[in-house]
Amino acid sequence: MEVKKAQSKAFANLIASILLLCFEGWAWHQTTLIKTAKNAAVQPSAFPRIMIVGMAVFTLILLIQSVVKLGGMKPDDPLAQKAESLNPVTDKGVRAAFFVIFLCCLYVYFFKSLGYVVVSFLLSAIIMWLIGLRKPVPLLLISLLVPLGMWLIFYKFLSVNIPMGVLQFLKDLVDKI
Repeated sequence: MEVKKAQSKAFANLIASILLLCFEGWAWHQTTLIKTAKNAAVQPSAFPRIMIVGMAVFTLILLIQSVVKLGGMKPDDPLAQKAESLNPVTDKGVRAAFFVIFLCCLYVYFFKSLGYVVVSFLLSAIIMWLIGLRKPVPLLLISLLVPLGMWLIFYKFLSVNIPMGVLQFLKDLVDKI
């Protein structure tokens, strides 16, 4: 059975890449709103921009691949198969993805008030639990030490001031050392 091009995986990739490019453009614009830091070797907008450029490169590759595949697709091509439905009612993986997106929105909302370390700890612990890591010691250690270490690197070595929220006393303690 031949699938219509508009129902193929290649077409789904084309739509996804266009939407991703729009998102990346919006994200780049958001980096222009980040305040610059005086006397900082690396500006706070540098890392998000590097990530956006990396995402955009792979998104453009997906876009080009999709256009080429749609132009001369053979029926036996894997991308000519019918695209799967993203129905959160019937697909557990889609529900999990929407839940993680919701968690990321909460992450952004609570970032300033609770601080980077606390919200990163909570988000990473929940996501690790969702993907199947159920051993409490590694889950808690990784969820705590990675955000704490990343904050320390950005704060002490890169001079990027990341909000600490309820853990402001740690920043004050590190400043005294």
